[in-house]
Amino acid sequence: MGKKIKKEVEPPPKDVFDPLSIESKKAATVVLMLNSPEEEVLAKACDAIYKFASKGDENKVTLLSLGAVEPLFKLISHEDPIVRKNATMVFGIMASNSDVKKLLRELDVTNSLIARLVPEEDVIIHEFASLCLAHMAVEYTSKVQIFEQGGLEPLIRLLSSPDPDVKKNSVECIYHLVQDFQSRAAVHELNVIPPLLELLKSEYPVIQLLALKTLGVISNDKETRIILRENQGLDHLFKILETKEFNDLHVEALAVVANCLEDVDTMQLIQQTGGLKKLLSFAKTSTIPDIQKNAAKAISKAAYDSENRKILHEQEVEKCLITLLGTDNDGVKTAVSQAISAMCENLASKDAFGIQGIPQLVQLLSSDNEEVKEAAAMALANLTTANPGNASSVAEAEGIEPLINVLSTKRDGAVANAAIVLTNMATQEPLRLSIQCHSIMNAIVEPLQSANSQVQSKAVLTVAAFGCDADARTELRNAGGLEPLVKLLHSRNEEVRRNACWAAVVCASDELTAVELCRLGALDILEEINLSMGRRNHFSERALDKLLDNNLSQKYSQLGYLSFSNIITDSFYDYGQVKPGVKLLSLEELSTQELNDRRAVILVNIKPPEVALTVEEKLQDLVYGRTINLSPSSSFRKSSKERASAVVSPVDEKQESSGRPSSLSKGSTREKGSRKGKGKKEEEKPKEEEEFQIAPKIQEEVTLEKLPWLPPFDFILLDYINDASKTILPLATTKEQVVALAQFVAGNMGGPIEKDKLHEFSWELHISEIKFEQKCNVIPIGKIKKGTFYHRALLFKVIADRIGAGCTLVRGEYTRAWNEVKLVDDSPQGITGLLLPPQVYVVDLMYQPGCLMKQGSAEADHYKLI
Repeated sequence: MGKKIKKEVEPPPKDVFDPLSIESKKAATVVLMLNSPEEEVLAKACDAIYKFASKGDENKVTLLSLGAVEPLFKLISHEDPIVRKNATMVFGIMASNSDVKKLLRELDVTNSLIARLVPEEDVIIHEFASLCLAHMAVEYTSKVQIFEQGGLEPLIRLLSSPDPDVKKNSVECIYHLVQDFQSRAAVHELNVIPPLLELLKSEYPVIQLLALKTLGVISNDKETRIILRENQGLDHLFKILETKEFNDLHVEALAVVANCLEDVDTMQLIQQTGGLKKLLSFAKTSTIPDIQKNAAKAISKAAYDSENRKILHEQEVEKCLITLLGTDNDGVKTAVSQAISAMCENLASKDAFGIQGIPQLVQLLSSDNEEVKEAAAMALANLTTANPGNASSVAEAEGIEPLINVLSTKRDGAVANAAIVLTNMATQEPLRLSIQCHSIMNAIVEPLQSANSQVQSKAVLTVAAFGCDADARTELRNAGGLEPLVKLLHSRNEEVRRNACWAAVVCASDELTAVELCRLGALDILEEINLSMGRRNHFSERALDKLLDNNLSQKYSQLGYLSFSNIITDSFYDYGQVKPGVKLLSLEELSTQELNDRRAVILVNIKPPEVALTVEEKLQDLVYGRTINLSPSSSFRKSSKERASAVVSPVDEKQESSGRPSSLSKGSTREKGSRKGKGKKEEEKPKEEEEFQIAPKIQEEVTLEKLPWLPPFDFILLDYINDASKTILPLATTKEQVVALAQFVAGNMGGPIEKDKLHEFSWELHISEIKFEQKCNVIPIGKIKKGTFYHRALLFKVIADRIGAGCTLVRGEYTRAWNEVKLVDDSPQGITGLLLPPQVYVVDLMYQPGCLMKQGSAEADHYKLI
C-alpha cells in the first residue's frame, strides 16, 4: 500500500467575515441593528424590540425616543417574510401609545399596513397589522386615511379569518371606522352584515360584543336595516336576548333592536312573530338598569312612526313604561320619560298615561338629576298639549309648585318644557287662577332673560297665557318683567319675536301696563318691525294698535287721531304732534319742566287727589280716631264738598240715592262726627287740646313718607260734565245731543267766532297767562276760557265720551282739529221704517257752533283747512 498523504484544509477566503454572535443589553444597540442589510439580524432585532415593547408603555416611549419607528416603518414592507412579520408585530404593539400613533400618522403608514392584509400574507401579519389599524382608527384623521386608502374591504374579508385574534382586531377596527358617516354608508355595499352576524355565534364574548356594537352603529341607516332583516338578523338578536348566559350582550343587542324598530315593516314582522311581546316582557322583568334603559330607547325610536305607535298601543306599551318609571335608576327614568313623550303623539296613549303616569312624572320634577327633570317636564308638556284632562291631572298631582320651581333651574330644556306645561294648564280658568297664586309672573321673569331662544319663546307664551288677568299683569309689571319682554321684541328669531308681540298684545290690555311698555320703548320697536316686510307679522300690527289704544295720549300725539272707540279718561294729555323718533315725556316729567314758550300741554283730569285724604286718614287713626283739621287736605275737602253740593254728577246721584257717600263727601261725614263732640263736658277739653298739640308732630311723621305724584284736579271740567249730564244727556236724539254739546263747548271757550275775524281771537295770550298763573306748562282744560279749534275739539270729545255720544278727534295742521260724528238721516218722505246707513259729519265748534257738515263736502274741508 502506498503511504497516505494528509489532505491540507483550505483556509477561508480572506474577504469573508467570520460569523459573530453578539449579546446586547442596550435597546439603543438593537435599534441601530434595524439598519442592517442582513435579514437574520433584522429579524432578530425586530423580535428583541417586540419583546421589549410588550413589557410596558415606558419601553414604547423609549423606543420612540431612540428613533426605532422610522426604520421599522421601512421593514414592514421588507421582502423577507420573517422580517416583515416581526416588524409588523412591533407596530401592532407600539401603536397603542398615543405618541407613537401621532408619528405613525405623520409617516402615513396606513397604506403599508393595509397592504399587509392581503390573503397571501401570514396570519400573524394579519393579526398585528389589523391590531395596529384598530389602534389608529380611534383618531378621526386615521379613519379618513384608512377609508380613502381602501382599508374597509380587506378588513371585512378578514372577519371570516380562521384566527380569532384577526377577527377581533378587524371587527374592532371596523367599529371605529363606521363612526364616520362615509364608512357607515359604504359598509352595507361591501356586504358586511353576513360576516357580522356570523361573529355573533363566536365562542369569544369580546368578538360577539364588538360585532353587536358595530351592528348598533350601522343599523342607524335604513338600507343597512333592510339588509339585516333580509339576512334574518332579528332572529340572531332575539336568540341572544332569550339566552340567559348572554346577559352581558343583552344591552348591545337591545340597541340594535331599537334601531330596527324604527321601520314599520320590521315592527310588523316582530309583532307577527311574537317578538314585540317578548321585548316588552323582557323590559318589565329585567332588573338590569342598562337593559331597561335600552328597552325604553327601543320603544322611543319605534314610536316616532305613527303606525308603530298604533302597534305599541295595541300591545299596551303604556303599562310597561309606567312600571319602568318606578325604578330607582336615573338613566332608566330619563329614557322612559322620553319614550312617554314619543308615545304622546298617539291620542289613546296620551289618555292612558294620564291617570297613572302623570303623578309619577310630577314626582320626577323634584329629582336632583337635571336630565331626569328635563325628560319628565318634556313628557308632561306633550301629555298636556291639547288635553285638558291631563292638564287637570297635573294640578291634582300637586304639580304646580314643582313646575314653577323648574323655571329657576339652569337646564334650558327643562325650563322650556315647564313653561309649556303651565301654558297648557292656563287654558282652564280655575287652573290659571291656582297657578297665579304661586306667583307665576315673578317666576317667569328669569326665563324671559335667558339667552336660549327656545326658552325665550316658551316664556313669552306663558306671559301671554297669564297676562289676560289684571292681577297677573300687575305682578309682571312689579317684578320687572316688562323690560325683558320689550327686549325680546328685538329678537332675530322669528318665533321669539312673534310670540313676544302676542304677549305685548295681551299685556297692553290695561292703561298702566301699556304706558309702561311705551316708556320702555315697545312702541318704537313695533313701529320699526311693522315697517319691515320680512319682520312684520299679524301680532306686531295688533300689538302696536293695542298699545296705542290703551295709551291715548301717545296715540293722539303720534297719529293725530282718536276713534269712536277710544274713550278719553283721566290723566289724558294733549302734547301736540310728536315727530318720528322723539319720545313722548310722561305727564309728571312735563309738569316738572320749567316754564317755556312751547305749546301748552292740555290736561284732562277730574280724578280727585285721594292721597291727600289718605294722609289725613292716617292722622285720624293715630289720634284716637278723631278728626284734625289740617291744611291742605282740609281746605281741599271744603272746596270739594262745596263743588259737590253745587253740581252733582250722575254717578254721585246714584251713590246718594243708594245711601252710600261718594268720594267727594267723605270729609263732610267726618266733620259731622267731630261736631257731635261739642256737647262733651268741660273736663274732656284738656284731653282734646292735648290731641291738637301732638297733631303737628304726627303730621310731620306722616308727610315724611314719599307720596306719588298726582295730576291736578280740574273742578271746572267736573262742572262741565255734570252740567252736560243734566241738560244734554236727556235730549231725545243723538243729533240734538251733538248740536247742544257743540254749543255748550263753544259757549265755554269764547263763543262763536266770525271767519274773517278769527285772527283777532287772541287765544295764545290767554293760554300764556294760564301757564304763568299755574307756573306750569301743563294746564287743565277747564281753565281755558278762550279756546281755538284743538281746545274745543278736545273738550267736545271728552264730554261726548262721558255722556255716551260717540265721536272722533282728528288733528289737522296749524292748530286745526275737529270732531266727526255718525248720524242716521231721516227716512225719505212717504217711506216708513227704512233704516239708512249712518253718515259721517264734521261738527262746527268755531263759526256756527252746532252746524253739522257732511264729511267730504266743501264746507267741511274749508273748516279743516286754513
